[in-house]
Amino acid sequence: MIVPPEKLSPEALDRILDDFILRDGTDYGFHEMPHDKKKEQLRQQIRSGHVVILFDAETESITLKNREDATGVI
Repeated sequence: MIVPPEKLSPEALDRILDDFILRDGTDYGFHEMPHDKKKEQLRQQIRSGHVVILFDAETESITLKNREDATGVI
């Protein structure tokens, strides 16, 4: 299920972004980027609709995906 970001408190959204950024295997390309910059980049992608917040009720987990990759979930 897609979670609209406006339904989350600013603190909850921050925790989701932090968790996603700190996960092993998250790739940001060839150049390392400061955490705050990664967070702002993700926040902008969510605002623009390119990235969606997904909640999986079965596993009770949250992740971020490109909207195109989440088409089967929408």
